[in-house]
Amino acid sequence: MSEGIDKVFTAPVRDSLAGPVVELCGDLDLDAVPTLRSALHQAMSRRPVPPMLVVDLAQVAFCDTSGLDALLAARIEAEGRGIPLYLARPSRQVARLLATVGADRLLPVDGGAPTEVPRARAS
Repeated sequence: MSEGIDKVFTAPVRDSLAGPVVELCGDLDLDAVPTLRSALHQAMSRRPVPPMLVVDLAQVAFCDTSGLDALLAARIEAEGRGIPLYLARPSRQVARLLATVGADRLLPVDGGAPTEVPRARAS
């Protein structure tokens, strides 16, 4: 096995009871952003318009500022389309990053499995 295989970032989209789920796996860094954007665009473009979009972060061990920027941009795009975007099951590193920069106040984060409907956030 080559060393590069371990570094491959994937973002398959699957259906759940809550709507499409984008399951991220790998390091969410500058190299991964095009794959993430493509998967998010695919999920948001579904017809009929999905009731919500869930991004599952359970298998993301590392996220840098370019990955965070892509998630924030996705929130803006989803909101413009009338689709609530939720982050599910962030790894400890990702949860720490979200909290440190205050992104957890902009991106609803739910610790539950993405097959569940995320809890509504209090205003």
